[in-house]
Amino acid sequence: MRPTRGTATVAGVLFLVTEITAIGGLVLYGPVLKGADYVTGSGADGRVFLGALFELLLAAAVVGTGVTLYPVLRRQHEGAALGYVCARLLEAAVIVVGIVSVLSVVTLRQDFAAGAAGSDAAPVRTVARALVAVHDWTFLLGPNVVLGANTLVLACLLYRSRLVPRFVAVLGLVGGPLICASATAVLFGVYEQVSTAGSLAALPVFAWEVTLAVRLLAKGFDPVGPAAPAGRPVPVAA
Repeated sequence: MRPTRGTATVAGVLFLVTEITAIGGLVLYGPVLKGADYVTGSGADGRVFLGALFELLLAAAVVGTGVTLYPVLRRQHEGAALGYVCARLLEAAVIVVGIVSVLSVVTLRQDFAAGAAGSDAAPVRTVARALVAVHDWTFLLGPNVVLGANTLVLACLLYRSRLVPRFVAVLGLVGGPLICASATAVLFGVYEQVSTAGSLAALPVFAWEVTLAVRLLAKGFDPVGPAAPAGRPVPVAA
C-alpha cells in the first residue's frame, strides 16, 4: 500500500504544531528562566502555566509525528523506523521533565508567598535556580541532541525512499548533525544555547521541519514502488 494522503496531512500538521508550541513555550517561560528573583517576587504564574501547556502540546506532537510516520517508514527500513519512534518518545520524555521543573518553581514561589513573613529568601532562590538549571539541561538534551539524532534518521529514510523531494531531505541531513554539533559546543561552554550562534545552528532544522510540513500538507508523499523484503529484488514488469 502506498502512503495515504491523510497520513501526510496529519504528519504535516503535527510538525507545524511542534514548531509553534516550541517557540511559544520558550517565550512564555521567560520570567522564570531569566528572572533570578521570580521565586520571591509577585510572579507571572498564569503566563508560565500557559507555557507549560504549550510544551505539553509539543511533547504530544513530537510523539504523534513518530507514531504517524511509522507505518510509512517501516516499509523502507523497519529497524530505523522503530528507532525514529523511540527517539521521538525519548525527546518527549525529556521535554516533560523540563515542564515539571518549571512548574516546581511556580509551586515554590506560591509557597514562599504564603509564608513570606517568616521565610528566608536565599535558600528558596537557590532551589529555584537548581530547578531552572534542570530545565536548561533538558532544553539542551531534548530539542537539540535527541532532535538532531531523530532528524538524521528521518532525513536518511526520506532521502533513500524519495517519498519527498531530495532537497527537502537534504535540509534534515544538514540540520541534524549541525544542531548536535551546536549542542556539543554549548555543553563545553563555547557559547550559550540561547544566543546568535545557537540560533543560527538551529535554523536548518527549523527550515527542515517547516519545509517538510508544508510539503506534506500541500502535496503529500511522492509515489514510490513497493518495498522489497531484505535480500529479495523488487519484481520488474516486462
